Amino acid sequence: MDFCNQPGDVLDHIGPGTQLIVPLANGEPTCLLDAIEGAADDLVGVRVHQMHAIHERRYLAGEFGDRLKHLSYFLSHVTRKHFANGTIGLIPAHFSEVFALMRARTADPLVIAAASPPDRHGYFSLGVSADYTSSFIGRARFFLEVTEDMPRTFGRNQLHVSQVAGWCRSDRPLVEVEPREPDDLDRTIANYVAERIPNGATLQTGIGAIPNAIMGALMNHRDLGIHTELLSDGVVDLIEAGVVNGVRKDLNRTKTVGSFALGTDRLHSFLHENTAVELWPVRYVNDPAIIGRERGFVSINATLSVDFLGQCASETIGGHYYSSSGGQNDFARGAMNSRDGQGFVVMHSTTSAGATRIVSRLAAGDAVTTPKNTVDKVVTEYGVAELRGRSVRERTQALIDIAHPDHRAELTEQAEQMHYL
Repeated sequence: MDFCNQPGDVLDHIGPGTQLIVPLANGEPTCLLDAIEGAADDLVGVRVHQMHAIHERRYLAGEFGDRLKHLSYFLSHVTRKHFANGTIGLIPAHFSEVFALMRARTADPLVIAAASPPDRHGYFSLGVSADYTSSFIGRARFFLEVTEDMPRTFGRNQLHVSQVAGWCRSDRPLVEVEPREPDDLDRTIANYVAERIPNGATLQTGIGAIPNAIMGALMNHRDLGIHTELLSDGVVDLIEAGVVNGVRKDLNRTKTVGSFALGTDRLHSFLHENTAVELWPVRYVNDPAIIGRERGFVSINATLSVDFLGQCASETIGGHYYSSSGGQNDFARGAMNSRDGQGFVVMHSTTSAGATRIVSRLAAGDAVTTPKNTVDKVVTEYGVAELRGRSVRERTQALIDIAHPDHRAELTEQAEQMHYL
């Protein structure tokens, strides 16, 4: 394989209509995309397929028209405004199905990805982002951007030098995402969840103040396992404290399994050449059938609004798109199929403006991320509403009971008008 000294050499592999696959978050090869943008005036119908972009770019704003456009599978703080402005496309998808959708939409795609330096055996690692990208290994062309800052991780995310069309080096650092500090409400919610998690359970949790609080509340647990799409700094704390060791897992026993990592340099250093942690393709990690094979699986996800039926709108606010489906429904369905599994949906009872998050009906245009038949437990700072297997009347009352006290009378009146109470 020829060594590539310049990121611009990637352009030799891009022609009219080329479909580019780009990993999410820190898996994005920034120098390669800089080179592609720099040549955008000469491109024809090139499309970038990516979830959760974290770098602002000119093509996101539609600067190059049809020559270079972005298709998102999950909106981020960067891409949200561009979707609202109509300059990018959004493909709603369960995270577990993103690879299949990308493969169906692309012919002879070119995967451009950040990677760790090759090891002494000639293998690159996709580092912090196995996600959908690793499933293209052996199924698509790869051009890699190697950075010393990328940890060498294990799992099913390695490529040999003979498998790549080219690679270059860059000195760009990985973006750090500092853990959000939980407040008292977050810690109250966390305690409700933690006291219901038995020793030996296998967990999926995300990033944010409530998940961070939950991981902090698990420090006195034993023999927990991790099988999650996202690895964060909180997972490091649990592993280093001996709380997570995976010895009771049914699948990948003793291994902490994720699909991508997002956090601080401490997390990146922890992952580097750590054989106890494995990053696997998301179509495996998030597969509800795989998750359901793990006994005592616990899924923990946040939502933005819940109606009386238990429908969770986790990707829209007031009918406007905020993110997308991600892996929430994947893990909720998996936990439902797990023997002794539990699925928690967590949220503050009100928005920052004081509006209730528990509503009689979802707002017009709100997308249901997790349907009523899949939702198990909804948790606010006022308690836990057990929904699985309960009637509409029972669900409605349980949700009103964990709503903010200032809104319970109005919610009760609405429920009576709907004949739910």
